[in-house]
Order: sequence, then structure tokens, then C-alpha cells
Amino acid sequence: MKLGLLLKNIIGVTLPAGAENIEITSVVHDSRKVEAGSLFICLRGLTADGHDFIDKAATAGAAAILVDNLVDKDYPKKKGGCDAVFIQVENTRRAMATIAANFHGNPAKNLKLIGVTGTNGKTTTTYLTEEILRKCGRKTGLIGTVMIGINGEPMNLTFATSTTPDPLELHDIFEKMVAAGVQYVVMEVSSHALALFKMHGLAFEVGVFTNLTQDHLDFHGTMENYRIAKARLFEQSRFAVVNTDDESTPTMLEHHGNEPFMTYGIKTAADLRAIHIVHKPTGAEFSLESDKTKISLPLRGLFNVYNSLAAIGTALALGLEKSQVREAAATLSCVPGRIQAVPNSRGLNVLVDYAHSPDGLENIISAVREVTTGRVITLFGCGGDRDKSKRPIMGEIAGKFSDYCIITSDNPRTETPEEILAQIEIGVKETATPYIIIEDRRDAIFAGIKELNPEDALIIAGKGHENYQLIGTKKHHFDDFEVASEALNEA
Repeated sequence: MKLGLLLKNIIGVTLPAGAENIEITSVVHDSRKVEAGSLFICLRGLTADGHDFIDKAATAGAAAILVDNLVDKDYPKKKGGCDAVFIQVENTRRAMATIAANFHGNPAKNLKLIGVTGTNGKTTTTYLTEEILRKCGRKTGLIGTVMIGINGEPMNLTFATSTTPDPLELHDIFEKMVAAGVQYVVMEVSSHALALFKMHGLAFEVGVFTNLTQDHLDFHGTMENYRIAKARLFEQSRFAVVNTDDESTPTMLEHHGNEPFMTYGIKTAADLRAIHIVHKPTGAEFSLESDKTKISLPLRGLFNVYNSLAAIGTALALGLEKSQVREAAATLSCVPGRIQAVPNSRGLNVLVDYAHSPDGLENIISAVREVTTGRVITLFGCGGDRDKSKRPIMGEIAGKFSDYCIITSDNPRTETPEEILAQIEIGVKETATPYIIIEDRRDAIFAGIKELNPEDALIIAGKGHENYQLIGTKKHHFDDFEVASEALNEA
């Protein structure tokens, strides 16, 4: 693609005469992937700065290099000349989103995008929404933590992605989805993605807000910054579906402006309010207050009632018939790693869940408590190199709502596991609940299952669908579901 076309719609870009006709063969932000004809985008990250690799990119044959306005515009001259064209913009991350869209032919314009943001429930809500749309005859795409797929089947991608892929990956995915005939794309939108301009330039048909509780303060610094980052989604959404029971909802609607919206909730008045909620071991039942429509949900927990309300509200906002939506909701699938039961022949209740924030942990323990006659045993930890302030909070929550706790490692990264566990222990000690500390997660899971009686429930929290442990700077294979299955199969 010609450089001029690639930079279309980026304000304030000035190119040397003739540079607009330079042929760009690839767009990358990793200097190791630069080839002859590449556009290399310099990004300032938390641990590395792409501007430090300008020389490497130029030597590798980059045809153009995108830098921010903190770089000396005379850099090429001071280096004795450089074959690459230097392009200076105010913010390279924001410009990258536009460039990625241009490079792939702006595929998102041919898709109806549904973005789901919030601290907890993003993954489940996207899954439920996508499944409802698919069961109602729409061709769907899903982008999120557990899967990127088309019509319920995983896509064959050659790159690894985060919860919300970066723009170079995201628009590649969009292009493939358009080619496959996808109509609706339901995607998780993280606060990091919004703060780092990954969503810049996208128009969402529906923006969904689940809730906001403490998390990611290592990145955002304050809860207010975190809240404002989430709210950016609604500046880009035609329609908003929001949780009226959450105190941050007014901020979301303020950023949404005067556009149409729908509320859902349980505790307060809402357009979609669940009443007469009945919790069962196999799911939940409730009615919609507005017209007494009954919903039978094959998912457990009050938080899944909220998630299903968000999904139902989104489907209705998109114009689907309520009768179709109700029928689809009754046959929804469980989400991998979200209150996922581990099958076994011993009659033991072992559940794997992704809960890794204070609110998420309280939700899962409360949900299991609703349908457990014996003890609720909670096995959990906290990730290293992340928000340290939530560690004692999670410890206290686990102790307050559980009958027994097992504190263990959960992606310690470059921190010392003992220090993380000690910080969690401070919170557990605030309660009278007995606990044990077992640093090795495998040993902890085996110990938890040995502790179980048939009427008890063991929650293995924190990792859910993840199949790895991050220890130091290395990733090691580790799957809670696999390890629990192994322990359950021991004689």
C-alpha cells in the first residue's frame, strides 16, 4: 500500500515531496519483524521504548518510521542520513489504530461491533451475547480472553493476542471476519485497550458496561482514572446497555451523551430488572419485571444473572425478538474457566474460576455458597507485578465468605512468592477462618481436594482458562483444570 493512503485521516502529518508514493509492504511495532519496505511504528511502553530501536529498524530496511513529537525531527540528519522516511505524529499509538484500519481496508465499517467493558463479567457477557446472536441466526465473531472465533469455532491465527488485541492484530482479525461473512462482532474491551487507543476510530453499535471494582491500579493509578478509561467506550457507542446497580454507571452515561441506552439490574429500577430469582445447583431462574417473561438460565450465581441480563439487553438493543432471545438464553453454554465444574467419579464438587479481583472473588464464593450444604473451601493467590493493594483485601474477602482457605501462588512473575503470600495473609488474619499457605500451586490443588467431603465445594480461583504459570520471566505450562482432574483421579 502507498504510504500516503496508509496515513489517510491522520491529522497533522506532513510528508516530504514524493514520499506519499512509497510502497509499504508491512506495518510492525516490533523492530525484530522489520523487513525491507516495512513501516516501523515506535511505541513507548512500560518497560521498553520503540524509539530506542530506530537504528535497528532502519538497518533492517524500514521504508518509513513513525515517531512521536518527543523525538528530534532532525534525527536522520544527525545520524548521517537515513534511507527511511521519518513521520512525526502527536501520539504513535493513536496513529497506529488508524494506520492498521487503513492497511486492512477499514473492515470494521462492514461489521456491527458490540463492545463489553467492566471489571468482572466481560468474558461471560461476550460469550452469552455471541451465543444468543448465533442461535438467533446471525453470523458472529467473538474476540476475547478465552477465544477469538467465528460462529463459535476458534480462528486459526498465527499470532498470540491479549484480551483486546492491538490494532495491527485487531484489524487483521476484522478483515478475516468480513471475508467469512460475519455480521456481528462481540468483543471484550479492556481498560488498558481504551487507555492505549486500541479502539481509536471504531464505531460500536452497542457498548455494554458490567461493573467497576478495584483492579489494575498498577496501570491506572487511581479508581477515577480507571473509571474514565472504561467510559471512553461509550463515547464511541451508538447504544449503551448499562448496569443500573453499579455506582459508576452515571459516568458511563455522561460520556455516552444523549444517545439511546437501556439499563439492567436487580436491586434498583431498570428497563430489564430480574425478580423472583431462584438459585439451583444447575443454574438460575428469574423473571423480567417489565412483562413477567421467565428466563431459565443454565449458569450458576447471581453474577451470571447480571451477565445474562446484559446479554439479553444487548440482543434486544440490536432488534432481536424477545421470544427468540428467551429461547436462546435457556440453552446457553458454560464459559471455559468460569465457575467450571471438574467432572469426576468421586462425587466431589470442584470448580475452576477466573476470579482474580476482590469483587470477582466475593461473587464466586457467594454463588457457590448458595448451593452448597457443606463447607466452601477457597484456593487462590494474587499475581505478581500487579496491584499490591488488593492482596490483603482479597485475603479478607476469602476468609469472610469461605469456611477454609488455601493461599497459593498465581503468576508470581518477578516478585518473590513468599512476599505475595504474606501480603494476602494479612487480610485472612482479619477473619476467624482457618487457612493454610502452600506456595506450590499443584501441591495446593492436591491438598484442597484431599480436604473435600462430598457435601463440600472447592473453588480454585484466579486462573480459570489459563494454561500457564508466569514465574520470573518464563511461562510454564500449568492448567488448574488438568491438575484438579489428575488429583481427582488418584486412588
